[in-house]
Amino acid sequence: CPSPGAQLAVVWWPLSFPPQDYYGKELQKSEDLKTNACITSARPLPKAVRDALKRVHEEVVARYYGCGLVIPECLESCRILDLGSGSGRDCYLLSQLVGEQGHVTGIDMTEGQVEVAKKHIAYHMDKFGYQKTNVEFLQGYMEKLGDAGLADESYDIVISNCVINLSPDKRAVLREAYRVLKPGGEMYFSDIYASQHLSETIRKHRVLWGECLAGALCWRDLYSIAAEVGFSPPCLVTSSPITIGDRELEGIVGDCRFVSATFRLFKIPGSSWAGPGQVIYNGGIVGHERELVFDANFTFKEGEVVDVDAEMAAILRSSRFSEKFLIRAGGANTAAQQGCCCTGVKVGSRQLHGWIQRWGHRYPLPSELSWDLGGATA
Repeated sequence: CPSPGAQLAVVWWPLSFPPQDYYGKELQKSEDLKTNACITSARPLPKAVRDALKRVHEEVVARYYGCGLVIPECLESCRILDLGSGSGRDCYLLSQLVGEQGHVTGIDMTEGQVEVAKKHIAYHMDKFGYQKTNVEFLQGYMEKLGDAGLADESYDIVISNCVINLSPDKRAVLREAYRVLKPGGEMYFSDIYASQHLSETIRKHRVLWGECLAGALCWRDLYSIAAEVGFSPPCLVTSSPITIGDRELEGIVGDCRFVSATFRLFKIPGSSWAGPGQVIYNGGIVGHERELVFDANFTFKEGEVVDVDAEMAAILRSSRFSEKFLIRAGGANTAAQQGCCCTGVKVGSRQLHGWIQRWGHRYPLPSELSWDLGGATA
């Protein structure tokens, strides 16, 4: 790792103003935001997560600008990396869920946010009753994790909460996440996506950058980038529309719509692909003992047999979820049973498309959004 006084590598930035200024200076608390892009709620939280959040220091919570909570399941003893960790809220929450034998690393480019996170380490370790520190915070860039000393295949999970849209090189972010993940590892992240490619006016607007909109990826591009990097096809977990409470900003974005969406990507070893199968959830995951809502396509109830496609079978077989499932070969008509339309587009993609279509009731649905999905709706 670089020494405390070392110069951080410079990541190319397309604008004259760095996003650090918006998050480190102009915003002092989450109430200062002009849209709901960075405070969109996720799905209902298990009691263990709600209780863990209550133990996070109030300054850390107030200085955090993420989208709801980004908390995957089955975390005990895992090593987790948080990209764009900000004031450290999610890191301190996850610190409790992985336990003292797990580890959480947060990396952020904003010095002020990293300082807030670091100054509360001792408070939280004492609050959690830990004898050793299981969390660390680094200042650095998510496009250049190697410069921060993060090694290949060193993490079980990479998370990110409404931050990747701020990166000028999203391919580099996903490429680096893939590199540091262990085989079978997961990237679980929330971000903002646009219904179309953004105009130059939007992409260069200072406040829209800070509000997470100007850097939003056109949602269908996520699928192509994930495939290019080597990840499994994205699994949509949740999605919700973004509202803009500022008339001036609303006029600038015009007929472009935005959604906040949570996806999960997996680094699946080639040896794990063995065709479709049947799986039985054994239960026991904290907060999801009787039912695991994995994504928009698959919900697993304890003890029930579920037909899964080759992709989901490979995910469950190779990931940390393998010990929670009985997995066997077989399964028939899996695509039809689990919500795949005749074009091969899963319910997750159609659900996201549907959000954009319904939210755009004032404007016609852009034609370029329909051809990918064969005109499918949610």
